Amino acid sequence: APRVARARVDPPLDARARDARATATTSKTTTRGAPCVRRRASPSLARRRVASFTTPRAVATPVDVRPISTPRPDVAMPGAADPWNDPKYADVKWTVYRDRAYDLQPFYDKHPGGSWLLNLAIGRDCTALIESYHLRPEVSDARFRGLPKLDGFPVDSVPKSPRPNDSPLYNAIRDRVRTELFGDDHKYSGGRFAHRTGGDAAAATIVGTAAVAWTLYAKCGAVAGVLPAIATGAFLGLAGAWIGLTIQHCGNHGAMSPKVWVNNALGMTDDLIGGSSLMWRYHHQVSHHIHCNDNALDQDVHTAMPLLRFDARQPKKWFHKYQHLYLFLAFPLMQLAFQVGDIQGLLTRDCEGAKLHGATNLELATVVLGKIAHFSLLLAPAFMGASAAAVAAGVAAFTAVQGMVLACTFAVSHNVAEAKIPEDTGGEAWERDWGVQQVVTSADWGDKIGNFFTGGLNLQVEHHLFPAVCFVHYPAIRKIVREEAAKAGVPYSEYRTLPGVFAEFMKFVKNMGTAEQIGDIAEPASPNRTMCPLGFVSKEPAPAAA
Repeated sequence: APRVARARVDPPLDARARDARATATTSKTTTRGAPCVRRRASPSLARRRVASFTTPRAVATPVDVRPISTPRPDVAMPGAADPWNDPKYADVKWTVYRDRAYDLQPFYDKHPGGSWLLNLAIGRDCTALIESYHLRPEVSDARFRGLPKLDGFPVDSVPKSPRPNDSPLYNAIRDRVRTELFGDDHKYSGGRFAHRTGGDAAAATIVGTAAVAWTLYAKCGAVAGVLPAIATGAFLGLAGAWIGLTIQHCGNHGAMSPKVWVNNALGMTDDLIGGSSLMWRYHHQVSHHIHCNDNALDQDVHTAMPLLRFDARQPKKWFHKYQHLYLFLAFPLMQLAFQVGDIQGLLTRDCEGAKLHGATNLELATVVLGKIAHFSLLLAPAFMGASAAAVAAGVAAFTAVQGMVLACTFAVSHNVAEAKIPEDTGGEAWERDWGVQQVVTSADWGDKIGNFFTGGLNLQVEHHLFPAVCFVHYPAIRKIVREEAAKAGVPYSEYRTLPGVFAEFMKFVKNMGTAEQIGDIAEPASPNRTMCPLGFVSKEPAPAAA
């Protein structure tokens, strides 16, 4: 069933033409001395917000319009054939790439990124996954030309994916990154996998810090009493958060090393700190990265509901007006939410944002084995003579600190006012310019120091454009992204410091507690002109290809 059905209002022709020509305006403001870009939506677009949702997460206002449906990306389109339940394709590792169905099986032994990443493509339109992960699109195109094609496959039943390679902005940025940073005789030259190198020293530092923190917690802190257990548990929580932000994140993207086993091993450190590397790959890479800030398709937008409301398109509850006050009581519970969500996802084969169509039995087993390993490490002091009170205090400190650090760091990237203009994610997912969407729905902060401690999550724009590039390269990529965004007139949001962006985040959270619910925008502000079916868009000349 569709997650949400959206509808489009047809305004008069002159209004449509005016809105097609409208562009976002920018102004410079300062947050604690930190300049950032703010954007103002077109007034006529703002007046035409459509309140036409059909799920409990949104209001329902009947309107006489042409419906635009947004089903989940891994279930059949309404009224169409269902290849997921067709016995003919039950044993086929099928995927859809640019309106053509392929069998991925022959490529499993040849994929440089390994089978776990390739599994993400099974059972869905993988166009955005493939095109956003490869610096050299001609290589992936050649691979698909050599794969078996599934003639007669009901391609129209599979919801369409965005197409990064159709974005002039993304193409311009990627071409410069390839030639200026990873080409021959340039900054990071060193073969076709140079973009996945450079993080070894950071990984060793992070793993070493975590090992020291656990040793102090297990053999010294908890055994010495409640207060030392709290102190060492909090230190272990900081180390766990550092893993969560950096090596597990980058490893699960396949970006820490050219070696598959290294990426898999570092990715599975997520299991050791209490998460699930499998659930993370589907939730984070299939749902969030492809559909950033999409109200219907980005799991991160609605996961916190109903406790926390981070988007005006979500329904408002009476208690949300206090959410800026109880936020810091909710964030430490992030760890517990992950535990429950991982088990639910294992039982349902669905992490809510994406179904686990390609997950193997081994991958599913990592969920259970990872929980056993995590709690064994966390409860180890109990087997070394520590009291129950000390162990409980240490576990509570670890859970609260890790949850708070992870939640605060992840939340600011996409939950400030300039990253939440609904026009940026208007229309259907595949109608938008994917490159523009990644830039305008994210905010950067800090520079190289923040990059080291967050694994590149402070440079969120660059990370979303290049998830398969090791985070150590993001500061260099940032200069290119900033320049190309300015050339294209696309707003680029950045803050000098974490306190600066966090202050804006808190203002945003408070505002979202009282903001009236709005509907989705039916027409994307930055359409993909090669695919968008809106008539008035196709009449305008497409921008020159990069």
